[in-house]
Amino acid sequence: MKPYDVNTVADYMIQRLNVDEEMNLINLKLQKLLYYLQAWSLGIHKERFMNCTFEAWVHGPVCRTLYDRFKGDKSLYSFITSADVQNKNPQCCIEPEDLEFINFILDNYAGFSGTELEVMTHREKPWQEARRGVAPLERCTKEISDASMRDFYGKKWEKISD
Repeated sequence: MKPYDVNTVADYMIQRLNVDEEMNLINLKLQKLLYYLQAWSLGIHKERFMNCTFEAWVHGPVCRTLYDRFKGDKSLYSFITSADVQNKNPQCCIEPEDLEFINFILDNYAGFSGTELEVMTHREKPWQEARRGVAPLERCTKEISDASMRDFYGKKWEKISD
């Protein structure tokens, strides 16, 4: 049931993306994929997909819970592999229609690198609003609001779904 545990969803993404040997999954990219999942869920379904918030860090949105999970031995540029999975069967904890939604997001965003996803988030209003008044390289832990994501991605969804 939504909202899902962010670690369960991350484990599903890690397993799915590590099947493809050409898909280099780094921590930065995983963070952005989870952000887009949450943002589009808010925009389309008007509800959080996961039990986490995202902060407007220098390198784009970051879920502190997931960052803390990996901070002991991973940087934002470290590879995340199947060996990093906690729940070996995460799909059992996620409803089938929600797995489809995760796959939809991955189909649309996983082809981008972590850096490309970072640049994309920097061009979008929710991250920009949360960082308003903060210098470009200044540390920031302000949350990107659900309302901002709901509004921005909801409007994008209306345009592309008509």
